[in-house]
Amino acid sequence: MRLKDYPRFTIIMRGYTFQQADAILKAMKGLENEFAVEMTLNTPNALEQIKELTMTYGDSIYIGAGTVRTMDDVKAATAAGAQFLLGPHIFTTEMLNYAKQHNVLAVPAAMTPSEISDMFEQGADIVKVFPASVVSPRFFKDVQAPLGKLPLMGVGGISVENAQNFLSNGASYLGLGSGMFNPEDLEKLNIENLAAALNKLISSVQGVMV
Repeated sequence: MRLKDYPRFTIIMRGYTFQQADAILKAMKGLENEFAVEMTLNTPNALEQIKELTMTYGDSIYIGAGTVRTMDDVKAATAAGAQFLLGPHIFTTEMLNYAKQHNVLAVPAAMTPSEISDMFEQGADIVKVFPASVVSPRFFKDVQAPLGKLPLMGVGGISVENAQNFLSNGASYLGLGSGMFNPEDLEKLNIENLAAALNKLISSVQGVMV
């Protein structure tokens, strides 16, 4: 996939059942340009879920793998059909090269200006600043003052309440996890309420230019 097509928001699905993941993607009907989804590899049957979700929704929603930590993870997720790979730490050059060779976006994580710069120099498409809540929204603005505008994704502690602040301070992308949805809505597979939560996030950042 192409970086310019990557949506502003990524929904992180960690520990969800296939039925819950399926309900989230159903709730994205009409919002496909706003959201990508990632299934973390430490979720039970993650690779099987990625494969099945991609077969069903892959033509309209970008589906990727999260918690990618090793070269074996990269290969397995790519083989399952993941269109992008997010990690909780930096990627090796081998991991970055493999992703590029297979037209898969690589999104390693970093937390310092040196790590961020190094990941981009080695070929990262986006760098995930994790955990973003520790460094605060201002970090995104400050780190880009000397490094220039960069495709940075804030993950970790992002919510509807602070999303606008992160985007206003220079984050190009945001990843949202467990706090995105009401647990009861997930448990009951309430697609209408899940869609309302997605729309609430979009409304909260209206007017923010990235």
